[in-house]
Amino acid sequence: MMSANYISTLMLSSSLRSSITNNQSALTKASKEATTGRFADVGLELGTGTGRDVALRADFDFADQLVDTNELVAGRLDVTQNRITQLGKTASEFLKNLIAARDAESGAKIIMPSASANLQDVIGALNVSYNGSYLFGGINTQTVPITNYTAGSASKNRVDTDFAAAPPAGFGFSQSAPGVSTITPAQMQNFLNGAFDTEFASPAWNANWSSATDQTLSSRISTTEVVDSSVSANQPGFRKLAEAYTMLTDLGNTSLSKDTFQVVVDKAIGLVSGAINDLAVLGGTVGSIQQRVTGATEKLKIQKDILNDQIVKLEKVDPTEASVRVNTLQTQIKTALALTSQLQQISLINYL
Repeated sequence: MMSANYISTLMLSSSLRSSITNNQSALTKASKEATTGRFADVGLELGTGTGRDVALRADFDFADQLVDTNELVAGRLDVTQNRITQLGKTASEFLKNLIAARDAESGAKIIMPSASANLQDVIGALNVSYNGSYLFGGINTQTVPITNYTAGSASKNRVDTDFAAAPPAGFGFSQSAPGVSTITPAQMQNFLNGAFDTEFASPAWNANWSSATDQTLSSRISTTEVVDSSVSANQPGFRKLAEAYTMLTDLGNTSLSKDTFQVVVDKAIGLVSGAINDLAVLGGTVGSIQQRVTGATEKLKIQKDILNDQIVKLEKVDPTEASVRVNTLQTQIKTALALTSQLQQISLINYL
């Protein structure tokens, strides 16, 4: 038996429409590959090799995230180092003036303005913020670390209270009272080494001066390294500077006898000298961490390049071949559209 195959314009039009739809989908894929240089559907093309591609991309993204994080860590450490260095320089300059003022007439009046300014500089430096976080707050990064030393503040109130306390702990009058001139060197020595020292040690320091934690921030800088990425305002060097500048600012020094004032100066010289050494060591520690961050970032960038090369090799398409496919598909779509248009114009009515 012979069978007859029927060909109609409807069948041809449907076939052409289907071809156009398929080619448009293929064109979208080919255009994306020609533009990006990688497979439009990596999973479909790589099949069982997709798992390796996913793992490589995960490693790349992690390394990229660490590089970004390290940039923030480096920025924090740069500002931190800058503040430590500046405080150390200021303290060194102040120490020279302090030694000169020890035996000078009106030495207290000479040294008081710079001591007061330096105290505010210490507080300002320790209250610096970076990217919305207080650098010297330890893990308490959202609270100002150091309270201002002003009338009514907890730190100022405690110094006033200690000074006015009954002997032998204090002197029984305020820093502005006429009795300040009667304070003996021994009495001042006892006060400085007793009640006054206590205000700059824990727990008084944490209650009246600092809201910072001793625990500092830690940051992962590579797949194997974690470093301390901040410095606490509770470091001994900062406390020593605060104590020295406060005693030269707010213990009624301009009314003290020369011998008693020299006791204050000698105590301050020891504190400032110790603070300079402490800050030098602290700066060296921060510098070491900065070097580790820089080294880790350089290694991560090399790792990113290696991973990227491997990913590109897996996902790469031939851009020339993709462009040829784009042109071929565009031609086929145009031809199919033209034929569809011609078929739509064919009608039996034209032949009746």
